[in-house]
Amino acid sequence: MYTTFANHRFDLSKPIDLSIAITGMQPQVNAFHIPFADLSPLKSGSFVGSLKEGGPVNCFDIKFNPHGNGTHTECVGHISGEHHSVNQCFKDYFMMALVVSVEAGKMGAGSWEQGDLLIQPNELNAAIEKHKFEDCTAIVIRTLPNPESKRTQQHSGNNSTYFHPDCMDLITEAGFKHLLTDLPSVDREEDGGALLAHHLFWNYPENPRLSYTITELIYVPDHCVDGIYLLNLQVAAMESDASPSRPVIYGVI
Repeated sequence: MYTTFANHRFDLSKPIDLSIAITGMQPQVNAFHIPFADLSPLKSGSFVGSLKEGGPVNCFDIKFNPHGNGTHTECVGHISGEHHSVNQCFKDYFMMALVVSVEAGKMGAGSWEQGDLLIQPNELNAAIEKHKFEDCTAIVIRTLPNPESKRTQQHSGNNSTYFHPDCMDLITEAGFKHLLTDLPSVDREEDGGALLAHHLFWNYPENPRLSYTITELIYVPDHCVDGIYLLNLQVAAMESDASPSRPVIYGVI
């Protein structure tokens, strides 16, 4: 099954799912000291929502926080005093996306965060410039190395890799409106609440980019080569600053 989008042809029979599922089982990915997601049967009076426990049906409560329990997409509402919902950000659910791979570099002596691992703007720009991306409104950034263990990585308290703030100007000036990354955040785990990269990406509060989104905690498998893809980005219909999401990409043929 094939489709044509922006003068490119894609094979819809070979989807590549970039999402990390929210699960109540261990091990599971975790960030920002947010409790692990929990799935447990509903109990009300004599009713129990578990066939294994003698109930008539399976009916589970799910407790999670999208920012730390799996792949999620967030909007400017994540950093704004006003309420903005990621559910209202999308008019198009299919878009052209550029997948690039970048290795983080350590900040040198005397730098603002000495010893931290950051995605550097020069490295990111070099990865982007290898491709023709004029039709792309989304960028998918895979960090290297890329072990499968990212699917269950414990980021809490480990000051995981993040983006140099200048990367946000590079990304938005290149025309990308949707940023997808396998990192838990575009900003440092603890930065005193500055969230500079978030603010630069959304241009908040000066002139907020209300239709722009950031998707975090994805996983881009190794067999997915850098280049142009068709991206289907869907979020759960939740009126919140962030929502669980399932980005799926399709390769050019």
